[in-house]
Amino acid sequence: MKKLAALLLSALLLLTGCTTQQTAEATVHAVSGDALSVHYIDVGQADCALLENGGEFMLIDGGNVADGSLVVSYLEQMGVEELKAVICTHAHEDHVGGLASVLAVYPTETVYAPTKTYSSQCFDDFLYYVDQQGLEVTIPEPGDQFSLGEAEVSILGPVKSYPETNNTSIVAKVVYGSTSFLFTGDMEKEAEADLLDYGMDVSADVLKVGHHGSNTSTTYRFLKEVDPTYGVISCGKDNSYGHPHEEPMSRLRQAGVVLFRTDEMGTVVAVSDGSQIQFTWANQNAAPEQAEPAQETEYIGNRKSQIYHTPDCRNLPKEENRVTFASIEDAQAAGFTPCKNCLGGK
Repeated sequence: MKKLAALLLSALLLLTGCTTQQTAEATVHAVSGDALSVHYIDVGQADCALLENGGEFMLIDGGNVADGSLVVSYLEQMGVEELKAVICTHAHEDHVGGLASVLAVYPTETVYAPTKTYSSQCFDDFLYYVDQQGLEVTIPEPGDQFSLGEAEVSILGPVKSYPETNNTSIVAKVVYGSTSFLFTGDMEKEAEADLLDYGMDVSADVLKVGHHGSNTSTTYRFLKEVDPTYGVISCGKDNSYGHPHEEPMSRLRQAGVVLFRTDEMGTVVAVSDGSQIQFTWANQNAAPEQAEPAQETEYIGNRKSQIYHTPDCRNLPKEENRVTFASIEDAQAAGFTPCKNCLGGK
């Protein structure tokens, strides 16, 4: 019945609101024992993650409108009866679109979003089903925390208000034992820099790579602070945006990150026992991009502007104005500030 209801609702939403082609297929991975499981569900050019620990479930984003029935089907097969929390990272359709179908079916304790107003039918449908459950959207503050079983969920951002919707993305860190997972929605360079300047601890073992691997996100500075062992990129096969872009992929490779991509591997599932993390994925003909040894990155400062850059920045100074630093810390100790283009500075 849940699957049928979701199919009927998705059809109605497609007729009345945002539209997109459904290309993803759900693959279910059963998890048993005391563990935190994180399911990066393949919803094509969109985002959706299901987390479970101690019999409690949380959903972060819901893909596009047309993904609603797929997500409901996945949750049904995982044995979900209710959701401890739903996080809509931001109001764009590829994150909020499928949540109306989910909320129409699953009782939910708390719904989080960065705003209560956004001009789109998709977001209006999301708000409608929040209201149908007798709930109101909770706009979290940096530093807010709640539990998911034995795991701890911390809200890190956004730390400011932004006109760009991507930068309003809720940033959440999930810690289980000594392992951690970071979700950044579509947060871009400006908000990444603000988050770091605010002093938030973004370090994590697994990074859900921001904005589907777009070059608007995952700056050198941010990636250095996260220092992930693994990265998961949620994007659609042969998508029109060209995600993931080569610039962040290069940065991730240089940082020695093992990469999992839903466009190549289908649904990716990470399971943590509190000390180690193991991955499985749907397409057994694909494999993660294995990490290369992390490379030390030198930073190039401009003596005149007192700004430092990455070696591949398009704004590098003339040779006679260059000074080289072995680390960001060295550059900052010398009074230099990061380049806005390559390091997400001010």
